[in-house]
Amino acid sequence: MIVASFGGGVNSTAMLIGMVERHETCDLILFADTGGEKPHTYEHIREFSKWLKFVGMPEITIVRSPNETLEQSCLKLGTLPSIAYGFKTCSQRFKREPQEKFLRGYFRANGEASRDSNQSDSGMGETTWLLGFDADEPHRAKPFKWNRYPLIEWDWGRDECVEAIQRAGQKVPDKSACFFCPSSKKKEIYELRRVYPDLAYRAVAMEKNANLITIKGLGRSFAWGDLYAADDAQAKMFPETLIQQECMCYDGESA
Repeated sequence: MIVASFGGGVNSTAMLIGMVERHETCDLILFADTGGEKPHTYEHIREFSKWLKFVGMPEITIVRSPNETLEQSCLKLGTLPSIAYGFKTCSQRFKREPQEKFLRGYFRANGEASRDSNQSDSGMGETTWLLGFDADEPHRAKPFKWNRYPLIEWDWGRDECVEAIQRAGQKVPDKSACFFCPSSKKKEIYELRRVYPDLAYRAVAMEKNANLITIKGLGRSFAWGDLYAADDAQAKMFPETLIQQECMCYDGESA
């Protein structure tokens, strides 16, 4: 079995396009949905899946944690995604485990038995995982024998990935990440409220609901709610005749 772990962003999109260009294929393409992706990522998955089917590749299979989304879990427990505290258990539970559970079910349904001693206890058979770490981030590639990193093999960095997507006539996807991701940069936090104000409201609601002791909020050292409040206060200092520019600076209207 050859399984591509699709993240919905530039790297994993380019990885699959590169495979098509090299006349390679895979058995499954899995996207683990935490329930918190931004709308543009879900749209990209729908459209790119159509293209994959057209060129003879498997369509993208979406898998999820069966009981609740990451957002629901955080609200229920009064906490934030674990990465805000320096851990990665949210990725394990809502990304890796749903893919592995789906694959175990796939093997059982197809009567496949494990033949790889390294995976014999997992129920996933002889599975090669295709992971989209690019040549600019080789430190992320773990040397497990059942992992394969095509972009690193091809020496494709970010620029080569973008070029491959454009070469295939596909739209270069925006960043794929939970809308409440604690790793978001400040410009991304501002952009979230500008493009998806309802999602920004939900992120702040999660933050306010959390019982915080060791950190201040989703920004770890700062709360997103405070960041938005400070931005609103700054905007009120300027006359209504001023225009807010894309860079978050202010400039007067030209005569």
